[in-house]
Amino acid sequence: MEIIYNIENINEVAKQLIANVTTKTLLVYGDMGVGKTTLIKAIVKLLGSHDDVSSPTFSIVNEYEANNTLIYHFDLYRIKDVEELYNVGIEDYLFSDNWSIIEWPEKIENIVETPYDRIDLVLNPDNSRTLKLKNKNEFNLINMQSGNI
Repeated sequence: MEIIYNIENINEVAKQLIANVTTKTLLVYGDMGVGKTTLIKAIVKLLGSHDDVSSPTFSIVNEYEANNTLIYHFDLYRIKDVEELYNVGIEDYLFSDNWSIIEWPEKIENIVETPYDRIDLVLNPDNSRTLKLKNKNEFNLINMQSGNI
């Protein structure tokens, strides 16, 4: 799925995104300032949370309550190595039945063993954004075609 949008339409984008994800683990890729946290705020609100959403840059993970679930919002920008995440208990978060939304997932993509959806955000020259969603089924197809499975 691909969506080109303006930040003013972020709530509609979040609705489309939630309707199309196949897992509760979202890896959000994009350059600094592209709007990852803004998108995550809209997703958290859409999932029913009334909590104030902010980037967990220094705390690594923020936890939000929403309609009979929890949402874990990770920001791995400042993580130096995977050992830091093991010390935080990353496996417990990822293997729970709750939402895990991860900014800067490049730092852990090799250790994520649970199914996930990948979201790529790109800032376009006209200040619109392009969002691309790839779900686990697409990854499996890509891996089968390239012989990686």
